[in-house]
Amino acid sequence: MTGPFPAGAVSRFIDLGGPAHYLDMGGPVDGPLIVGLHGLGGSHLNWTAVGPALLERAHVVALDLVGHGLTPAGTRTADMEGHRRLVSGFLSALGSESGRRRPVILMGNSMGGLVAALQAAEEPDSVAGLILMDPALPTSRLGLVHPRVMANFLLCAVPGVGETYLTQRRQRTSAEQSVRRVLGVCCVDASRVPADVVEAHIELTQRLDRADADAAYLRSARSLSLLVARPAETMERLARVTQPTLLLHGARDVLVPLASAQRMSASHPEWRFEVAPDIGHVPMLEAPEWTARTVNGWLEVEGAGAASASAGAGPGTGSASAGSASAGSGPGPGAPVQAAVPLPPASVS
Repeated sequence: MTGPFPAGAVSRFIDLGGPAHYLDMGGPVDGPLIVGLHGLGGSHLNWTAVGPALLERAHVVALDLVGHGLTPAGTRTADMEGHRRLVSGFLSALGSESGRRRPVILMGNSMGGLVAALQAAEEPDSVAGLILMDPALPTSRLGLVHPRVMANFLLCAVPGVGETYLTQRRQRTSAEQSVRRVLGVCCVDASRVPADVVEAHIELTQRLDRADADAAYLRSARSLSLLVARPAETMERLARVTQPTLLLHGARDVLVPLASAQRMSASHPEWRFEVAPDIGHVPMLEAPEWTARTVNGWLEVEGAGAASASAGAGPGTGSASAGSASAGSGPGPGAPVQAAVPLPPASVS
């Protein structure tokens, strides 16, 4: 296997009110279980640059949220609560597979960071610790937002306008152009993202129904915007988070301003807070070595208790999941539950 996937990585579907996809990257089955949750418009591939460097001490899996990656929306809703319910069901299913229900460490970026924090607040027994990377957590003051970002969210927020805007953009951009555009916004220097990881993102985008992906993006973006615009209730829910937490943030993030993370850190002095200099919104893609070094250090020190509590929570190979398959065989997106899904072509030797 080549490309961004570590040796032994397995792509699986699990039944959570419909097929849900996750990438099991491997790692010690008796180590702590880290579950990666991507951001708005992302997928399991967002964790393939940093995941391999975490496998020495942790078992790492990456879940596709509702309507993202290889998880079709189906009858589920791609809003913040819909994403959280999917995560809740996923954690319950992993516990059923292993036969030992233990909490996991949720690792979330952007929207995925918010979903992770909400899960920790709503079902604290399911989460031993949090690793939040540039999380979209609401605060009383958002801080400065890049005008381009604000314009995009305003376009997407208006019913009908958002659909038209994304349809026109989809029609005039290829999968490769779409991926590179997103990386250009999310990164200070997109050339820092490993080339094989970029290629895997392009190949996945080519395989997907981009209209369905845009519909899930819009639903998620509108739900996220509503929480940010009316933060009081969500902030009250997040105040219940007591798990050990590592907060990472890119110093030059234009999507979630550094000031927001600084305020969040000031409100939670017990959290470890680290800033990646000259890095944007996705440090796990743009600075995977720095990110892995920081996460591994936290697991050894401040997060040692969370790692110990999560140890032995690795996913099993029971009836809830399916095995791996080579590219070019087996079903693609939207396949029935229990069927293996092939990894993108770049992953096959």
